[in-house]
Amino acid sequence: MAAENLFDQIFMPERGTRIAVIYEHRKITYEELQALTLETAEAIHALAIQPGDRVAILLNDSPEFIASFVAIISLGAVAVPINTALPAKEQLFILKNCGARAAIVEAKLTKPLFLETAPSPELRDVLIVRRDGDSSVTSTNSVNTHEFANAGRAHLREFPVNDGEAQQDGAFPRGRAGTSRIRDAFILYTSGSTGEPKGAVHSQADIFYTNETYCREVLDLHEGERLFSSSRLPFAYGLGNAFTFPLLNGHTTVLCREKPSSEVIARVFAEYRPTIFFAVPVVYRMLLEHHHSISPLDTSGLRLCISAGEALPAHLGEEWQRTFSVEVLDGIGSTEMLHMFMSNHAGEVRYGSSGKLLRSYEAKLIDQEGATTTQGEVGNLWIRGGSAASYYWEQPETSAQTFVDGWVRTGDLYRQDADGFWWHMGRSDDCFKPTGQWVSPVEVEGVLVRSDKVRAAAVVEGFDKDGLSCVCAFVVGANENSSEEIIEQSLQELCEESLPRFKRPRRYIFVSDLPYTATGKVQRFKLREQLKRPISNVQRPMS
Repeated sequence: MAAENLFDQIFMPERGTRIAVIYEHRKITYEELQALTLETAEAIHALAIQPGDRVAILLNDSPEFIASFVAIISLGAVAVPINTALPAKEQLFILKNCGARAAIVEAKLTKPLFLETAPSPELRDVLIVRRDGDSSVTSTNSVNTHEFANAGRAHLREFPVNDGEAQQDGAFPRGRAGTSRIRDAFILYTSGSTGEPKGAVHSQADIFYTNETYCREVLDLHEGERLFSSSRLPFAYGLGNAFTFPLLNGHTTVLCREKPSSEVIARVFAEYRPTIFFAVPVVYRMLLEHHHSISPLDTSGLRLCISAGEALPAHLGEEWQRTFSVEVLDGIGSTEMLHMFMSNHAGEVRYGSSGKLLRSYEAKLIDQEGATTTQGEVGNLWIRGGSAASYYWEQPETSAQTFVDGWVRTGDLYRQDADGFWWHMGRSDDCFKPTGQWVSPVEVEGVLVRSDKVRAAAVVEGFDKDGLSCVCAFVVGANENSSEEIIEQSLQELCEESLPRFKRPRRYIFVSDLPYTATGKVQRFKLREQLKRPISNVQRPMS
């Protein structure tokens, strides 16, 4: 029978000597990770944290992140992971929105977040994790913490990094308040691809559900697996990939605190030989470019690759498999559903699709009038399953719009084919009707990126010189020295062959890169905002 909480399920006695985490050339056993978790629980308990209090985690992917997350929810508090790569303004927004009582923070983040601002009146304690190379970062010794607290800011406290000495009793500093699977345990904030982030509230039960569904059905973990995710732990996708899936099942996670550039990922592949790799489409594109133009990738350790975040263009998945002889299983999940609820499966890949609905999940497509669509028709995707968040933190109206009678309204447009494969047609708020007929940006982008002259493309609604709605394409050229006129001409010809007239872009805007969220999603709302500015000489309306 499965354990009732994350701590007991991860730290089973028989796993003590197995390798739980590979981190910066260190191999950390389950026993050592357990000791670090107990040490963290002691530090949090000393702050008089109560059940239900929110404790923020602003840590890079590291053993300390995992220990903090498990310790917080095991004490009955609510963990709130925050991406360290976000601008300080957005980190402060999340700290204030969730009303964090305490925070566990990388030393380098203390000055912009806690010495120069007053994040929130609720925040009273900050535990600082200092690492090698952090000596130049502001120390609590250089700050009068008493005066700092009297000024309305939090107490800063040094939190020692684990020395590797395991505690022997294996006991928490007080009873296991967080054993209930159904109480609020953690809050994950959406990536903000459509605006202000929202905090989806999850329980421990949601974690176990994704492990029993996606992990069992799609990953089918084998003995000795090493999982590596370029998507970070504060995100729902990364949390499962690099934390709960490997550790709930006694395997190994490869963690890297550096930004996952192509060079960093290539080094991880060569040195640690992960067996399963998780990324978003833009990372697969980046790695292929690195392989062909800079240095060959050593993918000999990989047996499986996973993609999510945005729909994986068919040509990109096909090129990856053709180059490395490893399938890429694309799927769709969400912060609200914690992880994937649709996916391609090994040996049954249909590139361009999100695969098939996972067992134990339900889906339906709803048209603009609220009726269920027939097979093959496009509709708004509603999903139901045991991993769904309960609500959005402090947002009752938005919660009521998204969580309806056990269903979650995803905001995605989909169609299902006769073979049971699901095809993403874009976000419902991204689609538009330039001539009274719906245009899906994803469909048009899929045509544009087939051109070898295009590195990336994003489609939004624009307006022509008469103020009429039209298809507008933002294009990143594959070669910065290529003529924009030549690229545009080739794209016009490609679209004439592949798309009906009303779906063809009438404006092409050439940019050096597209705006992405930290999870690799294109921020189309920023592109729409850009269109409101005066037309530049590269924004040429087509005749």
